[in-house]
Amino acid sequence: MWSVVRIALFAAAAGLWPVPSHSQLSSSQPQWIEAVRQGGHVIVFRHGATHADQADTDPLHIENVAQQRQLNDQGRELARAIGAAMRRLKLPVAEVHTSAFHRAVETGQLLGFGDVKPSLDFTEGGLVVTPIENSRRAQALRKFAGTMPPAGFNVILVTHKPNILDAFGKDWFDVREGEASIFRPDGIGGFKLVTRLQADEWSKLAPTASSPN
Repeated sequence: MWSVVRIALFAAAAGLWPVPSHSQLSSSQPQWIEAVRQGGHVIVFRHGATHADQADTDPLHIENVAQQRQLNDQGRELARAIGAAMRRLKLPVAEVHTSAFHRAVETGQLLGFGDVKPSLDFTEGGLVVTPIENSRRAQALRKFAGTMPPAGFNVILVTHKPNILDAFGKDWFDVREGEASIFRPDGIGGFKLVTRLQADEWSKLAPTASSPN
């Protein structure tokens, strides 16, 4: 056995023993990461984790932030961690669009890709808007997912479970806070789901130097 070890050590020292290349080391990452590095994807997030004992008690007045459900500390921490992991993965982001509710706006801000663009198109309507308006918002989200981002970049959208469910169907009934759905527009208005990723999975794909592999 020791002879085998000595041979291995000699071979490594002589440069004869194969050493994993950078590409081999990164081959454990899902293939979709390299595609997203090239841009051309729409990343739809449900806002981060919130206080379960809070509710939107004044939904007709979006500007009344104090009466909305807010991100909790975990939601804020994970939003920052997701943004940091995306930067370590070198995923380029051109724009961040959000719902007008503060929990979505704050999630978008904490991702750290610059200014966010809130819109009622991606805001949870619930019972305070008509079914026609809820349907319009679902169509707006589907249109966004099918729109090509600027060349070489991806775009991010932060919205709500009802909007995601209405836009993409029953397979998203279990979409969790902070979860991302990554779509690839087809260039003619449609899109294809690439993957879904939970909030705590980003850092596992891009561990920091001090994190365990």
